[in-house]
Formats: sequence, C-alpha cells, structure tokens
Amino acid sequence: MATLTIRNLDDDLKASLRVQAAHHGRSMEEEVRSILRQALSKPTPTTGLGQRLVSRFQAVATDLPIPPRSQSRTPPNWKETA
Repeated sequence: MATLTIRNLDDDLKASLRVQAAHHGRSMEEEVRSILRQALSKPTPTTGLGQRLVSRFQAVATDLPIPPRSQSRTPPNWKETA
C-alpha cells in the first residue's frame, strides 16, 4: 500500500473533513480514501463534446431557414475628407 502526505491543508477544510468522516462513521483517512475512490472512478465519456451536445439537444432542435446571402456593404474610405 502507498502512503500519501498532504501538506498545507487549510484548517477549515480539515475540520469539514473531520465532520464529514464522523457523519459517515469512519476515520478521516478512510473518508479521504472514499472521496478519492469516488472522484477517480467516474466513467470518462466515450464521445466528444460535439456529439454529446448533439445528443442532448436533438429533441428540441429545429431546422431554421438560412437567409440568403447578400453583398456586404462597401467599406468606408477613411482617407477621404469631408
């Protein structure tokens, strides 16, 4: 088994960890192990962000008409003086 030392832990964070551990009925060390297990065991998405967005909003997606393109206006000539 490996050992991990965490330095410079805020006192407030340590107190919150102690309370949470007591609430779950385990030691602070076991609480930290549980937090790390839970954080690192989340499945990673197998699809890219674009595909996930498409699948999420597919039900509400509508086909909007694309307006025809028009010529852009002529850019101003800043060298001319009025």
